[in-house]
Amino acid sequence: MEDCKNQVKDLEHKEPEDTPLQKQEDKRIQKVEDSVRNLWDNFKRTNIRIMGVPEDEREQDTKNILKEIVTENFPHLVKEIDLQVQEVHRTPNKRNPKRTTPRHIIIKIPRAKDKERILKAAREKKVVTYKGAPIRLSADFSTETMQARWNGKKYSR
Repeated sequence: MEDCKNQVKDLEHKEPEDTPLQKQEDKRIQKVEDSVRNLWDNFKRTNIRIMGVPEDEREQDTKNILKEIVTENFPHLVKEIDLQVQEVHRTPNKRNPKRTTPRHIIIKIPRAKDKERILKAAREKKVVTYKGAPIRLSADFSTETMQARWNGKKYSR
């Protein structure tokens, strides 16, 4: 009787094995998710994310914020790059509306090469400032890509 109870417990704790159809479906789903992630990343490839700029900046000031940052930190790039900004917005505060950290600013520029040059200069300088306060510049990726990077998962790119 005791052996039967142990066998039942063992069977309850075993996870069901995936059938070939389930495995095929999982692969298809993963492929679609990767495709969507790649589309979003491609759509956002000219975006720069700026973190750490105080919230008290007015909307008209945020339009010139990238020019100010580049002028303050990378004066050599100002002469080489024609900085044009297509769109600027602050990200919504999704996690905690009472949070005191400033929301990120997303800036869309026309050319991905200009974005790469700015980000490369920021990596080389290591400490980028805006009006004397340290800020961070990064590429703007889809939420899925960022989560995959945080979790250390592999993703196609």
